[in-house]
Amino acid sequence: MSSPALVRQPEDSMPATALAEAGSAPAAITRPSTPPSFATLGLRWYRLNRAGLRAAAIGVISLLAFLLVWHLLTTYRVVFFVRFTNVPSPLAVYDSFIKAIHDPKFLMHILLSCRRIFIGFSLAAIVGVPLGLIMGRFKLVHEVIFPVAEVLRPIPAIAWVPMAIMLWPTNEQSIVYITFLGSFFPILVNTLHGMSLVDPVLVRAAQCLGARERSIFREVYFPASLPHIFTGLTVGMGVAWVSLIAAEMISGQYGIGYFTWEAYSLVQYADIALGMIAIGVLGLGSSLLIRGAGQLVMPWRST
Repeated sequence: MSSPALVRQPEDSMPATALAEAGSAPAAITRPSTPPSFATLGLRWYRLNRAGLRAAAIGVISLLAFLLVWHLLTTYRVVFFVRFTNVPSPLAVYDSFIKAIHDPKFLMHILLSCRRIFIGFSLAAIVGVPLGLIMGRFKLVHEVIFPVAEVLRPIPAIAWVPMAIMLWPTNEQSIVYITFLGSFFPILVNTLHGMSLVDPVLVRAAQCLGARERSIFREVYFPASLPHIFTGLTVGMGVAWVSLIAAEMISGQYGIGYFTWEAYSLVQYADIALGMIAIGVLGLGSSLLIRGAGQLVMPWRST
């Protein structure tokens, strides 16, 4: 018997009644699945974000413990190597904060400091990142600029204040210049470090595939250096705030640094602590913005 006949034999050998019943049987109806309950969704969300929630809870507990210790030390005026006799309590600082948020002058101090940080840090990033990439790629440029940068880099921001006043016609420009210097060198050094760690195998592979210098720069060097660039931006933002506060305390007339120094001159201890806390919160917020931008630019780093 031929193979086609063997294949057709089971179908041909079925009774006619069985074929009719098979043809007339209704198709199985699939019921739509019920959506998950809110409890199930909440449990899934908790499992996915367990590590973040744990870190947030530990952070809140740490802050509460810090406030409790601060309250006890200032309430009982503890003197143990460090004197807490004149340190304001958290409640006094809170009262000062309530008064300050209704004072337009305090808000103006904060806005002016944020504007100076934005201008100085933006200029430092615009200059420092491309210069670091070029210095890391071309040896001659590195040999010319690096010695000068290494001589200027250790000079603190406070030492630049008299020179900045002589260089720039207004206090505002000199403060922005000092802020620029404070954030420029960390950005430049970290960008250089990132360029030095680029795998030469990737560069040779791109050259073997016919990539030109511009494509190698864009597709190899820049993506490989991005983690170190954002590290430099984060560090540079912190140093920028340090430099800004020092400049505002010495030569400024407005800004959160000037507000803190003026409170010290007027013996307003609660305002001193308020200014310090405001500086810390602003610095933390700006650093978080840079880290968030880094996660958007480098999504592979968050996985």
